[in-house]
Formats: sequence, structure tokens, C-alpha cells
Amino acid sequence: MSAILLITGCAPALQNKDEVTQGNGEEQTAIIPSYQISENFYRTLVPFEEGKARGMIVSNLNTRYDIVEFETGLMRIAQENFSPKTHFFRDGQTLEADVVRSWLRRKYTDAQLAEKEMTAEENLGLNPIDTGEGSVDERNERAPIYLAHIMEQNYLTKKEDNSLQLDGIVIGLALNSVHYYQKEQYGAEYEFTIPDETIEEEGKKIAAQVAARLRTMDKTKNVPVTIALFQQAPKNSVTAGNFIAYTHLDAGKTETNDWKSINEEYVLFPSTAAEEAHRDDATYFLNFKQDMEKYFDNFNGVIGRALYSGGELSSLKIEIPIQFYGKAETIGFTQFVTGLIMDHFPAYVPIEVSITSMSGVEALIVKEANEEEPDVHIYE
Repeated sequence: MSAILLITGCAPALQNKDEVTQGNGEEQTAIIPSYQISENFYRTLVPFEEGKARGMIVSNLNTRYDIVEFETGLMRIAQENFSPKTHFFRDGQTLEADVVRSWLRRKYTDAQLAEKEMTAEENLGLNPIDTGEGSVDERNERAPIYLAHIMEQNYLTKKEDNSLQLDGIVIGLALNSVHYYQKEQYGAEYEFTIPDETIEEEGKKIAAQVAARLRTMDKTKNVPVTIALFQQAPKNSVTAGNFIAYTHLDAGKTETNDWKSINEEYVLFPSTAAEEAHRDDATYFLNFKQDMEKYFDNFNGVIGRALYSGGELSSLKIEIPIQFYGKAETIGFTQFVTGLIMDHFPAYVPIEVSITSMSGVEALIVKEANEEEPDVHIYE
């Protein structure tokens, strides 16, 4: 929903637009929406300018949950240094798609470069060398693919002459928690789980190389840069991965020594992990689910995805798929669920409930933190 709000929030602002110029080799007119739907969302330039490496994320990350969290979570981290009050969002325009692809490759030995007919200048891979020595298992455990994807976000400010300048770059490095490989083409897929400490250690090494390369580029050598490490979930996960650390470099700085840890985690309800680590919250969810089942038994299942920040429940998204037989039942069920939400969960927890059927989304309930009345929408 965050991603949807980010985009659709621009629409009503066109009635009171603020036109500016931005330079991408040539002067272009853009519109800054005057209406900001929330202090947690950046205003986005219109028309939306697609990033240079847009589309690659779909094939590089494991799940749609990772894709959404990687992008929106990176925006949360951006707010630590680039305020939504003064900065405007633009999809990454610095790193071209072919540059990102070259950085995502493995590093090659001299012999491998010769075999591939590549020059030393083209040897830009940020993943470890596979020397080819040892068994397939040994090689993949010794040198797994750590870096899965690189995302760039730009943050701009408006100058006195009504032009925009690039005033911040945020780079997300998506790191694998599981390395997948095959022993033969089209063969079975094998897994190697990468230890958490290794993921962070290797991620910080990669970040240092990315920072150094950005400082050699004319467009980015004097721009403040934030680099964040995202640990993506395994392929079979039904929750997103999470950011683990970030570092910020002031304009012209290259060293990535000052890292700040991020204590975030997504937890599935109901699950054994939730019961073991967050017993009280798991009980809230279980009681909520049981009360629904007392009066409505045509469920296909209800699940919740909770985000914990610093060990505290900071948001909860609940999906309720159910078979409806008419609009009256939709209205009645939505009203009933809204009451249960207000009764069963702590007031400080932001909650979003999607009620769906085979036809799509039937209703949406959004309760902000400490709000007495939730927003409820029933789709026609």
C-alpha cells in the first residue's frame, strides 16, 4: 500500500502544480506536487522518470515481498538524512542498466578474462571469484553469490532559480541469505545458507567498493550518499527480508566506516516463530482469528505480516481471503472485522487489513497508530 500511496498521491496535486526544470543532459520541465499525503512520503516529480536500471529487480530478487520492502524500506532509510519536507524523490538516474549488470557479475581471474575476451577495465564484478577448483559444492560454499541486486534512488532539492539539483543518492545492496546453484545445466537446484555475520561482513566490503566507484563519477563525486544493506529472504518465504545496516557519506567523502545497525524483522502470524519470539502479539492475533471463525466459517485462511523495529511491533498487515455471496455479506463482514481490530490489538499498532475474494479486493481497513476511528473502504 505504501508504494501505491507514493504514486497515486501525486494525482490530486496537479491541480496546484509547481513547475521546475531539471537537467539530464538537457533542460526538462517537471512538476512538483504541492500536496504531500504524509510526512513519511516524498513528493515525486511528474511525469515519473523511470530509473536507468528499472525492471531488473523482478528477476534479481526472490519474492514480491522482498521487491516491495527493498524499495519502500530504502525510502525509510533515506529519511534519516534527506528530509521529505525539503527533498523530492526521483528514480535512480546515475547507474545505467549495463553498469548494474557488470557490478552484479563475479570477479574474474586473468585466465577467465582472456577466455571471455574481456579487458581488465571490464572486470567490475562485485561477487567473489569462482576459480573452478574443487567440487561444485565446495566452490559454491567457498564463493557464493552475495550481491543479488543494486537499487539507486535520487533525492533532489529546489534552488532559488526554480531548478532542481541532485542533493542525495541512496543505494540499496540486496544480499542473498541463501545461495542457489546447479551442478549441471537444467539440473536440480541446491542451496547453501549464508551465515548472518558473513552476509553483513561481505555486504560492507561491497559497499566500500560501490562508494569508491561513485566518487569517480562526475555526477556523484560531490553528492551525499547513503548505502544500505538488505538481507533478502529465501525463495520459499512468505515474508520479506529486512535491512540490517546503513552508512552515510557526506559530500566528497569515500570512507564507509561509520555503520548504523538496523534492528528490523518481518514475522508471519500465525507461526511457531511468532509464538516463540512474540507470544503476546501472537495471542492477540489468535484471539482475533478465532472470533472471526465463530461467526464466519467460509475462510480460506487468514495471515498477518508484522514488522518489528527494535523488538517492538511497528506495523501489521492482515490478509483475509474469503468467499462472498453478495455485497451485503461484504459490508457485514467488513464491519465485524473492523470492530475486532479495534478490540483485539493495542492502540499504538498501525494495522492494514485487506479483505479479498476471487474477484479481487473487496474491502480495505486502515487503522493508524492511536487513532480512535479507522478508515474503511468497501469496493464497488
